[in-house]
Amino acid sequence: MEGIKFGPVWLECTLLLLCAFQLCQASVTVNVAPKVEVLKDMTATLPCTYTVSPSSSNTLVEWHIEMQGNRKRVAYRTQDGESKSDKGTPLSGRVSIGDDFSLTITSVQPTDGLVFFCSVTAGPAGNGEASTMLKVFFPPEKPTLTQASTQAISVGQSSSSEIGTCVTMNGHPQPRIIWFKDGQPLAEVKDRKEKTFMVPSLVKEASGLFTIKSTLYMQPTKADKDSVFQCTVEYSLPGDQILQKKSDTINLNLNYPSETATFTLLNKGGIKEGDEVTMKCETDGNPQPEFDFTKDGKPINGQGGLLILKSAKRTDAGLYTCKAIDFDNLDAELTGDVTLTVNYIDPMSVTPVKPQVVMFGDSVEWQCKTKASAPHTVQWKKGSEVLSQDGTLSITADTYEKDGEYMCVGAVPSVPGLTGQASAVLTIKGKPMIETPVGGEVSKEGDSVSLRCSAYGSPAPQFTWKPSGKQSVTVEGNKVVSTIIMPATAAIMKDGVTCEVANEHGTDSKTFTVSLKRANENSANRVLLSGNPMLESADQQQGGSSGVVIAVVVCVLLLLLLVALIYFLNKRSKLPCGKKDKKEVANRDVNNDIVVEMKTDKANEEAGLLNKRPPAEQ
Repeated sequence: MEGIKFGPVWLECTLLLLCAFQLCQASVTVNVAPKVEVLKDMTATLPCTYTVSPSSSNTLVEWHIEMQGNRKRVAYRTQDGESKSDKGTPLSGRVSIGDDFSLTITSVQPTDGLVFFCSVTAGPAGNGEASTMLKVFFPPEKPTLTQASTQAISVGQSSSSEIGTCVTMNGHPQPRIIWFKDGQPLAEVKDRKEKTFMVPSLVKEASGLFTIKSTLYMQPTKADKDSVFQCTVEYSLPGDQILQKKSDTINLNLNYPSETATFTLLNKGGIKEGDEVTMKCETDGNPQPEFDFTKDGKPINGQGGLLILKSAKRTDAGLYTCKAIDFDNLDAELTGDVTLTVNYIDPMSVTPVKPQVVMFGDSVEWQCKTKASAPHTVQWKKGSEVLSQDGTLSITADTYEKDGEYMCVGAVPSVPGLTGQASAVLTIKGKPMIETPVGGEVSKEGDSVSLRCSAYGSPAPQFTWKPSGKQSVTVEGNKVVSTIIMPATAAIMKDGVTCEVANEHGTDSKTFTVSLKRANENSANRVLLSGNPMLESADQQQGGSSGVVIAVVVCVLLLLLLVALIYFLNKRSKLPCGKKDKKEVANRDVNNDIVVEMKTDKANEEAGLLNKRPPAEQ
């Protein structure tokens, strides 16, 4: 009896242990990416894979989000392919599950940056889940830096002053503002008890994007007067990228006391009489104080920190002093000095003063002197030619080219542009002299020819042409030029044209030849490669006359006709100096061709041409 009762109990226990073992072996494993990064307005895909043991034909995959501590399903998909998205969620209309159970979100917004859960339920195998973080990125706008105030900040205040405010808008995730001074970053300090600190503020827009603002406060020193301030926004993008955008720069408008003064001459190089002179007085403070000016201890008017002399004179040379008083630093000695030197050169003195008139061949001498504030030079020039370096100019009037104006030029080499000059005029009197005549050429007799006769002399000579023609007279420097136009007659081409000049001191004359132009050298014969000459054209033959060519051609034709006529008459035996040639005609039947053989007595033919009888007939 006992054995019979023990069997069913043992069987039940075995079945229970077997079921328990199978339940312990059942499991659901879910795999997702730890995080998914995406830019705003782009599409994000959150992958989800799973394994079920033992396999189940009734599997459900669900995606949830966690909002304010509560989970909310956004979409699901069954193993048999049924897929839906839930309504009433922040992702409604933008989310779907694919065949691989990945969750796809379109037009991602910053508010979508949540923790997503992929849950898998597989019947007897149980369920499992895994979470992934969706990170949304959007680069902020370029930061805008505005200066706190247009009013100057006074150095030495006990409290910090507002320097500027930096604002960057529409970034995600929250960006960071960094302040820079002269290219170096400032430590981020929020403690308002420090001399330099920043006051940040954060605004999260309805779009989920962030607007960041930071205001910089400082107690600037005099060393900050030229400092450059700038702010940078630092932000992140997918792939652990850290980028920056820089603002424009600002400078501080500081007020600080003066400690020293400087007085400088702004002109470069030496000062000469007539120059505009500018002297500037300034201190190392801001704003600039009022200035007082003196020359050799006597007050002189300035304009702010400038002292201007419109047209300097030698009497303006001396010691100039500027002085300022800064009420923010009354202990400072704010003075400066400038010693002004005004260079000058006196007008050039030439003796004799009056223009000199000499006869041809005589001599003349000038002296030129001056005084200057520094070592100087004196030169005599005619045009660009230097004639003397010592102030004395001696001239012998042996050519009329020496007639005219001479300049005495003084200069101070140490002061560029400081010069003076005076002139002296020489007039040379004497009988006229004609320059070497240049003849004229014409293409043919009767053409007009222009002749030019140039003559020196004082008083100005009178011109006479033989023979005469249409004449014009001009003055070129110290010579007179007469130009005549006339036809080139046979007499002119034979005897030439004479130019006569005369004044009260004498006369001179020269004869101008008139000739035909030479033949064009380009009419030379062109030589062929064979060595035979070939005329380029009938007009280019020697002599240049087409009529000669025609005559030669006609003569050659007549000669050819004459030779042909003599030969023809000789053949007809009508010339008394020849006889009829003997001819033998043999008829031969050679291939049906007719052959005519002609013999000529060469001696008779030659005798006929020479008008002689052959020896047998004499």
